[in-house]
Parts: sequence; structure tokens; C-alpha cells
Amino acid sequence: MRTAISLAYLVAAVLFIVGLKQLSSPKGARNGNFIAAAGMVIALVATLPLLNFTSAGVTIILIGIVIGTAVGAVGARMVKMTAIPQMVALFNGVGGGAAALVAVAELLRMGQHPAFTEAFPSIFSIVIGSISFAGSMVAFAKLQELMTGTPITYPGQQVVNGILAAAIFGFVIAVLAVASVPFSFIALMVLALVLGVAFVLPIGGADMPVVISLLNAFTGLAVAASGFTLNNFALIVAGTLVGASGSLLTKMMSDAMGRSLANVLFGAFGKSHAGAAAIAGKEGRSVRSGSAEDIGTLLAYSQRVIIVPGYGLAVAQAQHAARELAELLERRGVEVSYAIHPVAGRMPGHMNVLLAEANVPYEQLKEMDEINDEFKNADVALIVGANDVVNPSARNAPGSPIYGMPILNADQAKNIIFMKRSMRPGFAGIDNDLMYDPKTVMFFGDAKDSLTKLVAAVKAAA
Repeated sequence: MRTAISLAYLVAAVLFIVGLKQLSSPKGARNGNFIAAAGMVIALVATLPLLNFTSAGVTIILIGIVIGTAVGAVGARMVKMTAIPQMVALFNGVGGGAAALVAVAELLRMGQHPAFTEAFPSIFSIVIGSISFAGSMVAFAKLQELMTGTPITYPGQQVVNGILAAAIFGFVIAVLAVASVPFSFIALMVLALVLGVAFVLPIGGADMPVVISLLNAFTGLAVAASGFTLNNFALIVAGTLVGASGSLLTKMMSDAMGRSLANVLFGAFGKSHAGAAAIAGKEGRSVRSGSAEDIGTLLAYSQRVIIVPGYGLAVAQAQHAARELAELLERRGVEVSYAIHPVAGRMPGHMNVLLAEANVPYEQLKEMDEINDEFKNADVALIVGANDVVNPSARNAPGSPIYGMPILNADQAKNIIFMKRSMRPGFAGIDNDLMYDPKTVMFFGDAKDSLTKLVAAVKAAA
């Protein structure tokens, strides 16, 4: 039986790795999810013979399976594509909290004086899992707009966080060196929960993609630590994969924003500046706006169009209208592609998921590094609800908060169509100079309605 279980865990580990590899491409992401899910089912089934069942235990397990299956399936089916980041934050936090609770149960089982090698993984899982749970709940609340998305700061905040971290360290020493009593490790979990909240509160909406990736890595590490506590190979592999991939993705996201991880976590960046849109009027700058007919004619007679999707496209559920416009242009001989910035939307890969849902061909989805040099050859850059990721201030204004962030070179296109609801700034809360570029034509309105108008205009073009 042990040999069969070990082989099942090995198969599950291979499926986890293959699934993760598939997730690296929009084309294989759907299959990657199914493959990794199959691996988890195999791991769960293989674990059942290791459990010492009692009638009460079986009942609790069955209740948990029913509740978890119902919440997961219904939640995943009903969630809007624009709310995927919130769902990821919520599910990720639940994973971290579960790992922390398992660690608490194991410490209770071990007694007051467990061996260091047994107690340390549990303590690690309690701290990291609790931080992940609490931080993810705050991230969910910010993304769901249950609370303000701007940084929440107060004088001495870093000092308070430092005191919390020192208190956590003190309780860790007490549990490991003195005695593992319920008061000590439950107090440790409470302090970690408070630190998780304090950790995410000063981070603004512009940095949520990085925070989600980091908290995902935290959950993975907590799960891996639980695997060591339970001596479960499948948990160790799964948690390590999540922790490693989440850490790498966090680094990549920070690089995509042109900032260090420390600056993202402790810089309180992302605050919306009141009246930012009014600055333009004070400086006497003006913008050009166009009609659907004029823009439709421009698109219809272009040779190359690059569509830049942003969160505004997601909010308006305009991905299907964007695909319809692209297909219509292609039938007229126009070459169309989509420029995807790593931090477009509110989480990594958000735009890829939205466009894939609308059956946009994977070959048309181009990452920033792949397409940036092609903007100068494009007749039109059609920006749909994006903002900060095309802001030239990141290149040209050393004093700008986003200076140094790699951006899409939309400003290099021959013509720029900027589709937005208004002149309000994006997540970064700063004005976008691209709106005032002489080549830019603003097309105000809901992204879905505006794209529908453009479809009609292109059809009407002679």
C-alpha cells in the first residue's frame, strides 16, 4: 500500500509540474488547470488510506468536501471575469488560513515539548499562512471596493509593523525554546493575522498585482511547511511549486513596473491624487476628441492596428466587441494584434484570460517585449481602457512616480485612438501625457458601447 501511495504522489507531482508549465502560455492555460487539478485529485485519493477514520471524522470530512465543492464550483462559475482577481485573492487566503489551522492542530497533538524539527515547520506555517490569509482578505476588500483602494497610512506605521514582527519573533522563540502551549502559538497566530492586515493596508490599487503574487507565494510556502509537518510528499511538492512560481512572478511583476519589491511593499504608492484630471485645465492643455465615423474610417483604411486592452475593457465586458472589431478589420485586410502589458488589469495574465474567453486567437496576443518595436510600424494604436501602461511619463519624466516602469510604446504609432470614459487618471493616480499628444484622438464612453459604434462605422466605411 505504501508503495502504491508513493507512486500516486509521484504521478501527482509530475502532473503539477506539467500543469504549471502549461499555465505559462495562454494557449495551454486551460489544459494546464485541468492537468494540475487531476494531479490534486490523485493526491487526495491516495491520502485517504493514510487517515485513521472514525465515524465522527468521516462525517466532518464529508461535510467539508460538500461545502468546499459547492463554494468552489458555484463561485468559479458565477464570478465575473472582472472579479477574477478578487476570487484569486479570496481562494489564496483560504489556502493560507487552512495551512495555519493544520499547523495549530499538529502543535496541539505534539504536546508541550516537541522536537525542533517537528515544531519549526508548524510555527513557520502558522506565521506565513496567517499573514497570507489576513493580507489576502484585505486585498479582496480593496479589489471588491468594500474599502478604499488607496494606501491607508498613519505616522509611525513602519515602527508599529516592526514591533509586531518583533513580538512574533519573540513568541516563535518561546514556542521553540520554552514550551509549546496553546496560549503561545495561538497568540502567535493572532499577531501574524494583525501583521497581515497591517502589511497590505498601505499598499495601493496600482500595486495589487504584485501583492497578489507575493501572497500566493506565501500560501505556497505555508502549504509546503505543512507538508513537512504531516510528512506528506504531495503537499511539499505542491507548496514548493506554488511558492517558487509565485516568488518568480512577484519579481517579474516588480521588474515590469520598474520598481523594487521593497518600494512596492513599503512605498505606499498607488494613492489617487484628488483633482489630477483638473491639472490639465490649469496648464492650458487641450485634447482632441473624434467621432465614431471618423475613427472607423481611419481603422478601415489602415494596414496595421495594435489594440492595447486595459482594465476599462474588463469593466465594460468589452472583450467580445473588441474581437468583433478585429475580425471585421481582418476581413478588410488589416493586420491586427493585441499588446499585453504584464500589469494590465488587476492581476497577472488578466487580459490574456479575458481575451481568450472571447476566443481571440492566441497568436494575436503579444507580450510587451515582443510587440514594443512594432508600434512604430502601426498605423493605429487603439487603446481600450488602459492608462498607466502607456503613459510616456514612465520614460520622459524623472520626477514621475512611475518613472522607470517599462511601458507599451503606443506613443510611437502613427495615430493613437485613446478610448476612455473620462480624463480621470488610472490606478497610479497621475495624469497621462499621451492624451495630449498631437497624434492622439480621444473617444469617450463605455468601452463596449464605443467598440460597438466603431464596428458599425467600419462596416459603413466605403
